[in-house]
Amino acid sequence: MKTMLSEGLIVRHAVSHDATAIVEFYNRVGGETDYLSFGEGEYPQSKEETRQSIDVGQDTAGSCILLLMKEEEIIGIGTIDSSTKSRFRHVGVLGIVISELHTGKGLGRILMNALISWCKENDQIEKITLVTRSDNERAIALYEKLGFEREGVFQKDSFDGNRYYDSLSMALFI
Repeated sequence: MKTMLSEGLIVRHAVSHDATAIVEFYNRVGGETDYLSFGEGEYPQSKEETRQSIDVGQDTAGSCILLLMKEEEIIGIGTIDSSTKSRFRHVGVLGIVISELHTGKGLGRILMNALISWCKENDQIEKITLVTRSDNERAIALYEKLGFEREGVFQKDSFDGNRYYDSLSMALFI
């Protein structure tokens, strides 16, 4: 998948040589928002582990990593991961991050639509799930506009060192 968008934007699948840029992107954006599960410089995978994840994901029917590119710069990443267990492989877990500099421009919707389209074309995924902090109102509004429904709340699911936050589980059946 490689989709050309306006303003020199492209959505494409990640490949092995993107690993370094992906880790650098995640380590940077971790400091831009409190809504991620990691902070600045805390992305849990090394460049080599990320490269291996990309390679394994290319051979796995229920997983993909999509990059939103502006010229040669990653400005957003969207992922779908499904279990290898037969009872759960129909469920794709979605993750999405847009660089703070590029939020509020409709790019999250573009990347979400690309992930949903990928899932619809995939013979394995029947349900897309995601978890977001319950106070992430802009993201929740986008997810609901795209058809995601609230499934449940995980109370005191994350802690930023000062305060606990609830997480909201959402799903889209395709």
